[in-house]
Amino acid sequence: MSTAERDMERTTEGADGMEGAEAERADGDGRAADDLERRPTPAPDELRRARRIAVLRGAERVLARPGFLGTLRERLALLDGVEDLYDLDEPSDIYGTGVVEALEEKVAGLLGTEAAAFFPTGTMAQQVALRCWAGRTGSPTVALHPLAHPETHERKAFSEVSGLRPVHITNEPRLPTADEVRAFEEPFGALMLELPLRDAGFVLPSFEELAEVVEAAHERDAVVHFDGARLWETTVHFGRPLREIADLADSVYVSFYKSLDGYGGAALAGPGTLVEEAKAWRHRYGGMVFQQFPTALAAVAGLERHLPRLPEYVRHARVVAAALREGFAAAGLPWTRVHPAEPHTHDFQLWLPYDADVLTETAFRQGEETGTLLFANPWRRGGPDLAFTEVSVRADGLAWTADDVKAAVTEFVARLPETGDLEGPSRPRGR
Repeated sequence: MSTAERDMERTTEGADGMEGAEAERADGDGRAADDLERRPTPAPDELRRARRIAVLRGAERVLARPGFLGTLRERLALLDGVEDLYDLDEPSDIYGTGVVEALEEKVAGLLGTEAAAFFPTGTMAQQVALRCWAGRTGSPTVALHPLAHPETHERKAFSEVSGLRPVHITNEPRLPTADEVRAFEEPFGALMLELPLRDAGFVLPSFEELAEVVEAAHERDAVVHFDGARLWETTVHFGRPLREIADLADSVYVSFYKSLDGYGGAALAGPGTLVEEAKAWRHRYGGMVFQQFPTALAAVAGLERHLPRLPEYVRHARVVAAALREGFAAAGLPWTRVHPAEPHTHDFQLWLPYDADVLTETAFRQGEETGTLLFANPWRRGGPDLAFTEVSVRADGLAWTADDVKAAVTEFVARLPETGDLEGPSRPRGR
């Protein structure tokens, strides 16, 4: 059950009236006691998430401090100075006019496409894009990776909502190769490529490999759609500007909050005729929001303030990754892996030979006891006594030197239980 669903259940339970003997006791201390007795106990995941946010907010040093975890006041401050980026005396937007249209034009210019359409969510944008392509190709079959976002995080939206049929060209933890695309045993109308493939470790092919994959799909008369939620981050790895990367695809989706720290929102970019049809489907899917100026202005701010800094984050992520690898090796851990060894973006995975709960508790303790939170993201089980986390390097991480990272690793390892005693009481290492 999702957190939102649990919150809804608690809200519903709190609204229920009391009957019979319970109503008779509902006065003074008795009512308070009854309320406490009936109140659901928070689930472990909820408690862990609350603690993680508290530690992150309280830590003096982090590699990345996600803006979306800020207070409302802090989030509203995102719009401070936006009058330097857009004329606030212009009329407000109504159903996609004004600043929303200006944002669409800006995105189309950055990606070198004929047009772009603003969407409230990437889930909606990609369903609409692939539904439009299905009408043009005559095929509802979409080839994508089983770890791609629509397959793992959207409750089968492609098939349940849009009548699309997902197929998987490869199960390897990487994007498909050109040979695999050519050899796939059944036809498909569209090939969807998530760049980077987040759940495989934020991995990317080389630019040459990507171009070959696109060519292979076109040889099969299929269109290519880029799931570019984090496409903004790929220029360093590909060694190409955004326009040249986007030019490979028939359509591209980009997000305004994953890399750019906006309030939300997405854009679909591509040929003018596709975008116009997409806007019609956007209306049918409920995406014609009456006013969206806060989200659009935050996106404009993100493109101006954060986009130019992303290459710097990527380059520094490689410094952090190397320091983590060296730090854990010096600490004598039996096995550690940074994946990819040289990060493709400013996010990457770190794997350690411990249970996920052990690593979670150790990360919390380090943050609470030292004010330095080395690992802010959740740890996930990858196998018996094996877990991984995603490491993100953003503006806050630029202040960390390689020696800072190694020192933080030493502090982290000192709080780990001895390997082989993972089920027993925690025994600090090196003390």
